[in-house]
Amino acid sequence: MNMKRNYKRVYQFKIALDGIEPPIWRRIQVPETYSFWDLHVAIQDSMGWSDSHLHEFRLKNPATGETDVVGVPGEEFEGDPEVHAGWKKKVVDYFPAAGSTARYIYDLGDSWEHTLELEKVVPREKGIRYPLCVEGKRACPPEDCGGLEGYQDFLERILVLGHEDRRETVDWAGGNFDMEKFDPKQVRFNDPQKR
Repeated sequence: MNMKRNYKRVYQFKIALDGIEPPIWRRIQVPETYSFWDLHVAIQDSMGWSDSHLHEFRLKNPATGETDVVGVPGEEFEGDPEVHAGWKKKVVDYFPAAGSTARYIYDLGDSWEHTLELEKVVPREKGIRYPLCVEGKRACPPEDCGGLEGYQDFLERILVLGHEDRRETVDWAGGNFDMEKFDPKQVRFNDPQKR
């Protein structure tokens, strides 16, 4: 039997993209059996990121009290913290109770920082397919737009009708970008094992 499908509880997280007002956020529910790799894929899918850059979680290890970095291990340089493989670490081991938080950083160049908070642990509902995006607000910034400063510049170019770079910027964003648009029913979750 697939242990990923054999679970009784789901963890509800709120993911908020830091530094942007009004806020961009998602509320998702994931199986208690999830690894950090699985959670990473669910965050990517719910936010609208394309998973084309490195990521890491920074959070307190309840067993040691130290801050752990969980993500995709690679070449480490002197002074860099050890990166624990996300597929080897279970979410339940780091989120002991509602209110537990972590930092999720995506695209270590643009440095999109998110606050991840465990809101509650609830019983699994029959007939519901998890992960599930329950709620959220506003569209995710376009991939590779340059972090917070680049996103502000991007918005200025597309919102100012007479801006000289408006048409080119809109085309770069796929021909359309509505910063207010988000529908949780449109979120499709990928299988983390296939990614």
